[in-house]
This record gives sequence, structure tokens and C-alpha cells, in this order.
Amino acid sequence: MDEQKVIDQHNASLAVVLPLAETLCQATVEEEAVPAPDLASDQQLCLFTGTNMSPCGCPKLEAEPILNNRQLLGFQVRSHDIDWKLFVRPLDAQVRGEPVYLDRQSDFLSNYRRTVNRNNRRELLVCHDMMGNYLADRHYHSSRKYDDYRFMHWSAVDYFCYFSHNYVTIPPSGWLNAAHRHGVPVLGTYIAEGTAGSKLLHEVLASVESVQRTVIAMTRLCLHFGFEGWLVNVECQVRTEAMPNLYLFVDELRRVTETQVPYGRVIWYDSVINNGELLWQNELNERNVQFFRASHGTLINYSWNDRSLANSEASIQREKAAPHRLFMGLDVFGRGQLGRFRSAQTLARIAARGFSAGIFAPAWCFETLQQFNYNIHDRNGDESVNAAFLMRNEHWWARLWPSLATHPYHRLPFYTNFCVGSGRDSFECGARQRTGVPFFNLARQSLQPSVPLGENAERSFDTAYAGGCALRIINYARAFRLFLTEFQFPHGALLLGYAYKITAHDERHALDVVLRFCPPQKPMQDVYVFSGAYGEAVIKQGACYISSVNGALPTSLVHEQLPLEHGALGENWRVRYYLAKFDGPVQLQDIGVLGRRPEESASEAYIGAIYVQSLQLDDWEKAQSSHNINIPVYSEQLWQQHEIIEKDITA
Repeated sequence: MDEQKVIDQHNASLAVVLPLAETLCQATVEEEAVPAPDLASDQQLCLFTGTNMSPCGCPKLEAEPILNNRQLLGFQVRSHDIDWKLFVRPLDAQVRGEPVYLDRQSDFLSNYRRTVNRNNRRELLVCHDMMGNYLADRHYHSSRKYDDYRFMHWSAVDYFCYFSHNYVTIPPSGWLNAAHRHGVPVLGTYIAEGTAGSKLLHEVLASVESVQRTVIAMTRLCLHFGFEGWLVNVECQVRTEAMPNLYLFVDELRRVTETQVPYGRVIWYDSVINNGELLWQNELNERNVQFFRASHGTLINYSWNDRSLANSEASIQREKAAPHRLFMGLDVFGRGQLGRFRSAQTLARIAARGFSAGIFAPAWCFETLQQFNYNIHDRNGDESVNAAFLMRNEHWWARLWPSLATHPYHRLPFYTNFCVGSGRDSFECGARQRTGVPFFNLARQSLQPSVPLGENAERSFDTAYAGGCALRIINYARAFRLFLTEFQFPHGALLLGYAYKITAHDERHALDVVLRFCPPQKPMQDVYVFSGAYGEAVIKQGACYISSVNGALPTSLVHEQLPLEHGALGENWRVRYYLAKFDGPVQLQDIGVLGRRPEESASEAYIGAIYVQSLQLDDWEKAQSSHNINIPVYSEQLWQQHEIIEKDITA
């Protein structure tokens, strides 16, 4: 196909691997200095779990709630002797940058980003309240139910809370790993409700000493299991004389959590008021403001109205507090507000006042499938359930996105294989593994797209390059965004690699990974780099078309999961690498995809992995590839201006 014709079409279209749990768990159990009192029952349960539920075979790696103060204060958890740092990755606070508001979330042409600052900051708390929780997700290795609920839209989330109606809820390791990989802090839940909860709470509030012991015990749980804090939910009557100690409990828990737990946070749920009565206010006012002062933020119950918003706004102004510390509740099932597929209307009302949002039960997209005769309880998974959930979930989040801020990916090197933490099969380098066993393991989730896929692509479980799924391209009309980034290339040199698959075998079917660059600090000019199959590089004003590396690359530059192969890998997957160098420092702002095929074609194109790395100049020189591309798109004067800007910043 004529290259110039392709370029013209393009211009138009642009309108940490965890250790094996089996080995570590076995070693830890064998090396116990003091056997647990229930060792015999533990061994029986371990045998049952190994043959019926968890491939790990050890119940001590299974998340469980704490049911009373004896267990809490005595640290009576089965995993007390296990180093959870071996199984839970720490929060990766550097993986993402400061959030921005996008005017058009999927449009690759859109470089309109509104900076988030102290005056317009809004945050998002997601409260995962799904069928009581502690389902198959409680296991370290989880289950074979690959169609189970998965969360994938981390770039909009500031806090993730794992919620249950047990006394103390400890988040399972899978959720911790998935959230932490995306830089999202995770909260457990402290809840006191009903007669039993009231008794437990008043045991805590009996004295200053018991409050302090409880705070220490809860902090120990955070440090042991590797999560960042708590949602405190008191939904029972509190005796008047105990109220000072309840305020003390919240204040001390916040103080100790933020000083002892990395990135620690405590959020209070709108429930009990200043006289101890259980009376949801659905707003911030003088009856619950002291809890707001004692915590990092307050989650307001979801039955608010426009007057509640106005009253809350007035309270925030009186407190001289940041509005984003107030999270207005949005129940996806529609209790108290418009929910379901009209949730976006409720979220827009929250955003208009400058408040943050607290979303309850986003798994509504999955749970309600059973109303349409889908069997969501099949232990082996069901592809019709999987496909229906993914479609509904993407549609729901896409509607919400205009009111949400998006965190760009920040740190290099960047690699993703798009795995959502589940699959009908496991793949490596495009090859289907022989085991043929479905899996659901959120610890295997890779970095996810920055924005909802919408009508641009969908997750395919029929094939994958690595993990359990790949992205199948749907939109062949124009380029679209996958990742919002702020990657810095101080020397202007970069390496791009990606895995792709096209089912047709003629040159009219193609797939490009498209990169959008600009000068750092002050975007003055965009340049789009199309990384596809071009015989020769074509450098034009604002757009470059580059060809892949034709020779060998130094082993140190090639990603271990993305080998440079010039032939097809498993199931006809292929890998391309690109080397490019600008005439000055640049910033990568977007990674997108452009697929093309004839209108009458039914061929499929897939993207299975993407790798981006910044190169030192000596790495660039060592590559010695005939396809090193120099991109002199910025004038010398422009870079002189940039140097002046840099000097002003560092002065």
C-alpha cells in the first residue's frame, strides 16, 4: 500500500513478581517456634483448602475479619506468624502523578487537561460492598471463577475501602496488590452496628486506656497486612458519657495512623451525632462536624438533597476546610439518589459543589446480572457472565468519567500486559499454557488503561499475549487514548516495545501505537509519533511515522516479558521495538492505538503488551540499530527557550 496514502489516512483519522505462596507458606508453617493452639484444626482446614478452594493450600493466607475485641487486642489472626510483606506489594506512590480533568477522555486529539489544584480538587473513595465480601477473593490465590467481579478503573480512585458488616474488616491480599500496583491506598473497615456492635464499641470506649489499646491494635493490623487505614462506621446508639472517648478514638486513630502507617488515612462515616444518637445527617453540620475535625475526611450518607449540599457547603466555609475532605455518598443501587446507569447525574451534582464522592457498591454491574438470568454463582465461571459484566462496567464508568479526575502514569519504565487478574487460560509470550485452568487472582492484575475503553476496544479472553486477556480493537476509524502519562525523557531518547496480533495477512490491515509528545514544563507544541510498519521513517510537522528496529538490541534494553522476535510467537503474536531520539528533552503525554482495516473486513487486531523506557545517551549509542530514528521536530530557538524556563525554575 502506498505509504503517503497511509500517512494521509492517519492525518485524517487523528480528528514485581511475588514469591510462590506454596513455598513460603510451607516454610513459615514448618519454622513456627510456638505451635498455635488450634494447629490440628488448622492442618485439617489447610488440607481441605488445598483440595477444595485455595491452590496455596494454607488457610493462613486467607483474609478473614476480626469478630470481637479479644481477637483484636490479642492479635488473634491465623496469619500472625506470616510475613505479609512477602505476599502484599507496598503502595507504589510513584507510579502515578497529580490528577487532571480531561475534557474528552478517549479522544487522542484532546490535549486539554485542566490542572487539579487546591481550589478545584475532588477525590473519589470507592467502597467495595459486594454480597457481604470475603467471597472467593479472600484467598491469596483466589479461585477458578474467572468471571468474578474485578475493579479496573484505578486511575480515577484516591481511596479504596474493602467493606463488610463484620466488626473489623481486613482487606484481602488480592485487592491490596491490585490497588497498590496502581498507587491507590486501601482502607479496612471498623463497624459497630446493632446490639452486638454496641457492646463491642462500649468496651473500647470504657476508658482512655482501652481506646489507646484499640488504636494500637488496629494500627498493628495495618502494618501486618499492609493496608493504609480505616473507614470508621458507628451505626449504633452511643451512651452520652462515652462520647468524649468516641471523639478521642477517632482522633487518636487518625493521629497514630498518619504517623505510623505509610500514607495512612482515617475516614469517618456520617452516622452518630454529638449527643450519641444514631441519626444520619446526610450533610455536614454542627451535629457531626467534630468527627470531621477529628478525621481526614467524612463520608456523608447517600440520602442527601440539594439543601444538604448547600448546608454542607456552608459548614465547610465556616470550618475553613478544603471541600474535597467531604465525600458525598452515591449508592449505585439507587438508595437515596439516582443510581444505576443514571449515577452520572448524581455525581455531577456532587462535583458542581466541589465535593468529593464516595461510591458504594460499584459491583452493582456484576451483582444485578442474575436479574437477567445470568448465573453469577458458577464456581468455574461463565463466559456470558464475563462478557456482560465487562460491557456494563465499561459503559457505567464511561458515563461517570467527565466528573472524575484522572491520575496519569508517572514513572518509567512502564509495562503492562493488560491482564485484569483473571482468565480462562494463562498465556506467556502468546502461548497458551498447558494447564488450561481458569484463574481469578487480583494479584496478577497489570496496569490498566487510564480511561474507560468505551466503544474503542474490549477485553478479549480468547487470546492474550501474557496473563489472561488482551485488548481487541473495535474502533478502526480513528486513534484513541489508552494511557494518560507524564513520562519525562530528559535526553529525548526512548525505547518503545509492544506485542500485537492481526488475524488478517495483508498490508491493508495494520496497527500502530501512537505517542503524543510535547516539551516539558510548558506544552507549546504537540508531535504525534506513529509506531507502525513503515519502510522508512517520515518526519513531518507535528507527526512522525517510524519503523521498528530491524536488528538486534542489547539484552539490557529488552523487557524480560517482551522478547524481540522477528518471527511470530505463540498463536501468531508478534513483538515490535522502536528507538527514537528527539533534539531535546520531551514529555510523553498520551499512549494510544490506531487500527486500520478495509470496511468490508472482519479481521481482528489485538494489543497484548506495551513497554516504554527512557534511555541514557550511551544506551542509545550502544543500540547500533539501522532503525534508530532522530526526530528534529523542535527548533533550536524553542529549546533555548526551554533552557531559560528550566533555569528560572531551578533558580
